[in-house]
Parts: sequence; structure tokens; C-alpha cells
Amino acid sequence: MKLAVLPLCLAVAAIAACGADDEPTSSVDAIAADPFSGGATTVFDTTKGAYANQAKNLTNETASLFSFGHSVFNRNWVTAPATTGGMDGLGPRFNQRSCSACHSRDGRSEPFDPKGNQLGLLFRLSIPGTGPHGGPLFDPVYGDQLRTSALQGVAPDGTPRVTYAELPGTYGDGAPFSLQVPTNMIDGWGYGAPAAGLLVSARVGPFTIGLGLLEAIPEAALAANVREGDPDGVTGHLNHVWSDARQATLPGRFGWKANVASVLDQSAGALLGDIGITSRLHRSETCTPTMASCLAAPKDVEEYEISDDKLHALDVYMRTLAVPARRDIDDPTARQGARLFASFRCTTCHVTDFTTGGSDIAEVANQKIHPYTDLLLHDMGPGLADGRPDFEAGPSEWRTPPLWGIGLLQAVNGHELLLHDGRARGYEEAILWHDGEAKASRERFRNANAADRAALVTFLRSL
Repeated sequence: MKLAVLPLCLAVAAIAACGADDEPTSSVDAIAADPFSGGATTVFDTTKGAYANQAKNLTNETASLFSFGHSVFNRNWVTAPATTGGMDGLGPRFNQRSCSACHSRDGRSEPFDPKGNQLGLLFRLSIPGTGPHGGPLFDPVYGDQLRTSALQGVAPDGTPRVTYAELPGTYGDGAPFSLQVPTNMIDGWGYGAPAAGLLVSARVGPFTIGLGLLEAIPEAALAANVREGDPDGVTGHLNHVWSDARQATLPGRFGWKANVASVLDQSAGALLGDIGITSRLHRSETCTPTMASCLAAPKDVEEYEISDDKLHALDVYMRTLAVPARRDIDDPTARQGARLFASFRCTTCHVTDFTTGGSDIAEVANQKIHPYTDLLLHDMGPGLADGRPDFEAGPSEWRTPPLWGIGLLQAVNGHELLLHDGRARGYEEAILWHDGEAKASRERFRNANAADRAALVTFLRSL
């Protein structure tokens, strides 16, 4: 049965369709004509290395840290103890051996390779209830995420599988489309059954450009985009999450549910969660009390497995990856698409303009940027709901993802699999998944004529 109007949604899209106040055409045109999406950090690169550049305005001192951090980001970790000084300590349970394995060329990997092996997709785990500092309550057997690899003699957690069913629909002009609906499964549990009521959420690692700029947006500027009485029902709110780096509760800015406060929190958390590398922020391995083989695995002789200087360099690297410049700014179709993006009221959530505040990295401070996000959580309805709360993020709420640089995904990573779990096979599908607070904007797109739909996609490819 075909659906004339989808009752589904995706707020976690890497694409737009929220709502916004109608912007004057002159303002829309001015923004569309500005190639400097990342302010003075912006670089002009359309190659497969477009996401891997250092910010254009780095000083020599910061550039040296960037280069050091780049080597940490791309280096494969090995089993401890090893003669490879400072890069051992892998596991005992892990998903990948390096940061770049999930963020290929600083972009986003496909969920699975052609043989079905896990690439950039990971499964978050929790059970109903509230954990420490108000966060998720982790599964007592497997912890906070499924780890599909392990050291020799240590059992991995299990094997994830995703199957897809097609959901047909039609545009307002009668043209057909189809969306693929994923079903996530885990086979071969390595340590017995998880706790009852296990909540699972599949996530693909996003591209890593412009993170320092997003971190430097003042909290008040984000809070100013929380809405009441919006004609499309758009509201939005900040997530408030625990920061291990600051030992305080702070606004969440990163992660698909805005469940991470800072780039340092994100980097240290991923080192532990995805690679099994301890740090000054996370000094204990991920083994739970029932994992005998994990607990018996060899340990690094150091107090923790990544040194402070390497962790600092990685943090600087992640915060100073450049945003690629807008392209095709003189293309009339892209300009028309920018006007439609505004007239469909997509820019309430995908906010076009911010000015960063102060930062300990001077190069990202006081920059006029065009990230196309508000970093707020929005209720996007049942279609994308994972049923898994995360601090103040509800089961159907997701952070608006930045869109800057999204048009280079094909050039860098060779695909256009979008949304939080890679289910959308292109821009149109990502938009059509939107619902909830984004339903009105989705319907404007769905009911637009084919030329206008194509123009909006052309605009997104220019970002």
C-alpha cells in the first residue's frame, strides 16, 4: 500500500526540513553568496581530502598541535604490552582500531562494507531507568554500547545485523518514492543475554569538520532559538549533560542526541568506547563484572593508555578541522534552492548564522559562521524514535545536525547515505523521513513541483 502522506519522521537527518521564520529574500541571497561557511577558518577544497584540512587561519603553534593530533587520529592502536611506544592498549573489547576507521577522511563511513562487516555503525545500549548524573542506565552485562571485536582470548559482544523493508510513498504531483525502514538485530551474544528491556540505537559517526566553531557558540545564542508559539509547532530545547572534562553539567552540543558537552568529552569517550583506550578522563576499562575473559586480558603498564599530550593534541586537531567553502554560489538553481529552503521554513532548526564567542583556541573565536544547525533537540515523531532517552533527550528527540560541508560527502566518502543510521539513500529520502516538528516543512517539500525539489537538493549539494 502506498502512502500519500508519510506518518514518519527523522530529525536525526543530515538534511533539512525543520521550520523557520520567513527570511527576506535579500538576506537569503546574501548568505547563499557567502562562501566562507566557517569564517576565517574556511578552506577551498573539493577533493576527497576536503574534510581533512587544518583551519585556514592557524598559527604555527596551533598547526603543530594539529599535525600531532592528526597522527593520533589516524594511527592504529595495538595490543598492550608492545614495543610501539605510546600507541598500545587496544581493547580488550572494541569496535575499531583507530578514530579514522569510523570517520574515514574525517568524514562519515558507510554503516557496513559490501561484505556486511561493520564500518561506521555502532549500537548504543541501555535499559529503562536513569543512570549516573541523569544519563542513560547502561546494560549491566554489556555496558553502554555493543563492541564487535576483542583481543585474542576475549569474547566480542555480538554481531549486529540490519535488514531493510521498503516503505512506498508519493510526492504531491504523483511521482513515487520509497524509503527503507531498518530493523536492527544482534546475534551471538558473547556474554549471555542482556538485561530485560534492552534499548538499542544504531548510530553512524558524523563528519568532524567545524567542531571547535560549534563549541565556541555562546550558550545564550543557542538558547535564543528555543521557540514558543511557532506556527509549525517547532520548539526545541538544549540537552544538559554531564561533562567528565569539566566535572559539571553543561549544555550538550555533540552527538546525535546532543549528549556530549565538549569536543574533549567526545574524543575521550570515543577512545574508550570505540577503541578501548583509557585516559585521564576515563581510567577504567569497559569490562563489566561478568566478563571474565575481558577482565583477565593484558593491561598497559601505564596509568592510562593515551598520554595527556596526545589527548590534548587530538582535542586541538578535532577543534581545528576546517569547514569547506560553499560552492556554486553563482548558480541560479542553487540560489533558487536556498530561497526554497527558507520559504519551506527549514531554517528554524537549520539556523544559518552564528557568531562564535571566546575560545582557548583563538582561531575559532569571534567568527561569523553558517553551520545550518541550532544544536537543539527537536521531537521528530515516531518514525525515527529509538525509544532510548539520553539525559534530557526524549525517545523521539534528536539534535539538528550541521549541514555545512554535506554536499562534499560523495567526493570524500563515496556515498550519500544520510541520517543518524545511514538509512536514507540521498537527500530526498532524508527530507522525506522528517515528521513531528519538521512535518510541515517536509510537506512543503513533498508537495513542491519536481523542479523546485531538484533546486533544493542542488542547494544542499552546494553547502
